[in-house]
Amino acid sequence: MTCVALQLATTTHSHCVSLLLFVHICCFPRLSCCCWWWCRVVLKMQLQCLFVALCLSVCVMAGKYSRDVNEPKPSGSDGATVEFRIGKLNQVWEKAKRMKLSPVRQAELHSDLKIHEKDELQWKKIKMEGLDENGEKEAQLRRNFNVILAKYGMDGKRDTRPMESNSLKDHETKEGDVFDDPRLDKLWNKAQGSGKFSSEELLSLKREFQHHKDKLHEYNILMDTISRTEEIHKNVIAPLEGEAKEHMLHQKHTDLKHKMRDLNQGFERLRKLSHEGFTEDSEFREPRVIELWEAAKRANLTEDELDSLKEELHHFETKVEKHSHYQEQLELSHQKLQHVEAIGDKEHIKRNKDKYNSLAEKTREMGYKMKKHLQDLSNKIFREGLEHNEL
Repeated sequence: MTCVALQLATTTHSHCVSLLLFVHICCFPRLSCCCWWWCRVVLKMQLQCLFVALCLSVCVMAGKYSRDVNEPKPSGSDGATVEFRIGKLNQVWEKAKRMKLSPVRQAELHSDLKIHEKDELQWKKIKMEGLDENGEKEAQLRRNFNVILAKYGMDGKRDTRPMESNSLKDHETKEGDVFDDPRLDKLWNKAQGSGKFSSEELLSLKREFQHHKDKLHEYNILMDTISRTEEIHKNVIAPLEGEAKEHMLHQKHTDLKHKMRDLNQGFERLRKLSHEGFTEDSEFREPRVIELWEAAKRANLTEDELDSLKEELHHFETKVEKHSHYQEQLELSHQKLQHVEAIGDKEHIKRNKDKYNSLAEKTREMGYKMKKHLQDLSNKIFREGLEHNEL
């Protein structure tokens, strides 16, 4: 558009000057040479002015309609750029930084908040389209947010949730107890003393035990959160009535039931692994990937679907391992930074701080991508399994 306008203006101006020049030469032939030179100078100067004016107008219009102007990055009251587009998530992040969480735990929180931000922004779009009439998705988001707060000790209460177990409650802590759960500690101690595992296999087994412990802890947090939410709903002035309330309560307890089933299946796998050891034909090493693969095999998928999923899970496992490596490097970088800060060399402090900040940002980014991929894979397995069960 701008090029067309410039060409049109240039052509029109040139024709006008040429016409004036022709008339002048016909009337005053002796002065033709001087006039010709003079007109060329004037024409050149005017064209330059015209070009500059058009360029300036284009720049102004481009600035007016640019994305940076119309969609600025979110900023706080002090004008500083903030991490998230949702206010309450920024408040949680700022509080977490004041709490001095460990670097790895802080990066994990950042990834969880990013996932929650994505889900909540999607929900707002759905709500505007009128697709969450009974508020089920909204209730789930609120529950997930409360779980995040409790998981990182930011729910305003001391974490007194016990590790639930079917074992006796008079379990005493011993030197070899590392998982705060009698059943897990008993299995772990037995596996360590069995002589069936190499040092590398023991590390893999310990990761699986730790993963199960984390899942058990999250289950207890979710159960506690749901119990408190139900207690609040009982005391509100206008509680949900009829089928909507029954549906939401049923959904909550269905989620708990599925998580408890997954926990039982996971513990049974650990028990079998501790007794029999790793087999040579084990498809995967990472606990989260193994869990997805076991769920896929139970989902009545076809052989082709399982083969396709297996390949995708191998890619995902690589991503998980890379993220774990970055977490280890982040922890080492933080320890080195603390050591340099204790010495007090400003040049070394700045260099190590820059390296640490860059590594922390990369770890947070990879953590988000890994958790989003995990979420997508879980939904895919559940959705395809559901379709096969309905057929």
